[in-house]
Amino acid sequence: MTSTDHQPAVAPSGSEGGKFARWAIIAVLSALLLAAGTLGYLGWTSTDTRVPEAGYVALALGAVFSLIVGAGLMALVFYSSRQGYDEPVVLISEPESDPENGRDAQR
Repeated sequence: MTSTDHQPAVAPSGSEGGKFARWAIIAVLSALLLAAGTLGYLGWTSTDTRVPEAGYVALALGAVFSLIVGAGLMALVFYSSRQGYDEPVVLISEPESDPENGRDAQR
C-alpha cells in the first residue's frame, strides 16, 4: 500500500465538516470555561466565612514559592539540555582483563 492509496481520516480544514468540528470544539470549551467561572464565583460568594489575614499571607507565600520552584525547575531543564546532559547514553566498553595476572591488558 502506497501513501497515495489511503484516504485521510480527518476532513480537510477547508471543508464544511472541518469548520463545524472547529466551532463545536470552541463552543464546548467556552461552555466549560463559563461553567468553571460560575462555579468559582458561587463557591467564593456562597459563604459568609471570613478568611483571616494570615490565610491571605499563606496563600500569597504559597503562590510565590510555587512560581519560584517552577521557574527553578525550568531553568534546570534548559541548563541540562544546553550542557548535553540530555544526550542519549553511549556504552563505553570496559577493557578486557588479562586472565594470567588479573590486570588489564592495556596497562
